[in-house]
Amino acid sequence: MHRIEVPRSARYYTTGGEGELREIWVVLHGFGMLAEKFLRWFAPVATPQRLVVAPEALNHYYTNHETRKVGATWMTSEDRETEIADYVRYLDLVFDEVGAGLIPPLHSVRVEVHGFSQGTATAARWVMLGRVRPARLVLWAGGVPPDPDLQTHREALSRANLTLVLGDRDQYITEEKIEAERSRLEDAGVRFNLRRFSGGHVIPWPVLQELATSSLSR
Repeated sequence: MHRIEVPRSARYYTTGGEGELREIWVVLHGFGMLAEKFLRWFAPVATPQRLVVAPEALNHYYTNHETRKVGATWMTSEDRETEIADYVRYLDLVFDEVGAGLIPPLHSVRVEVHGFSQGTATAARWVMLGRVRPARLVLWAGGVPPDPDLQTHREALSRANLTLVLGDRDQYITEEKIEAERSRLEDAGVRFNLRRFSGGHVIPWPVLQELATSSLSR
C-alpha cells in the first residue's frame, strides 16, 4: 500500500460576527448532514458579537440514490487513523483562516467547540489532538470517542469545560451507555458537566439558548 498527500478543496459556512467580536463557536455536524443546513440550528444564537462557523466533513456520499440527496461524514472505519489526522489538520486550517486578521485578535476572543452526534467524536478529537483551546466543549447527543487514552488527554478535556447534553429518549444512546460514559470520565479524572433534557437525538433549543446566554455573560 502506498500513500500520497493531495491538495483538495473544502467548504465551511458562517453566520453572525458582524460587530465587535466576543465569541467564535465552531459547530460540527452529524453523520449524513451538510454544514449549511446544520448551521441553521445555530443561526438563532448567532449575533454581531458571536460568529458561528460550520465546517463540512471532507467525505460526501449519496444518502438517497433516488433523490440524489447528499450527506457528509467525518470518517469511516476504512483507513480511520489517516482520516482522523486529516480532519484534525483540516479543522486547524479552518480555525487559522477564520482567526486571521480578526479585530480583536483571536487570542482575546472566547472560543467554543460544539459537536452533534458523529460530530461529537470529531470535536473531542480536535480538542485533544489539534491546536484549538476552547473555553467550552459541548457534545450534543454523543460523547468522547472510546479509543483515546483519557489519562493522556485529561487536562485538555477538563480545561475545555466538557459539557455533555443528552436526551432521555435518544434512540442511539441508552441509559446504560450514559452511565458507562460517566464512569469512564470520572475514573480518568476528567472534569465534566452532564446536562439531561426531555427529548431524543436533537439539539434542544432551550438548552442551546441557555448555553448561549451564559457564555456571553462571562
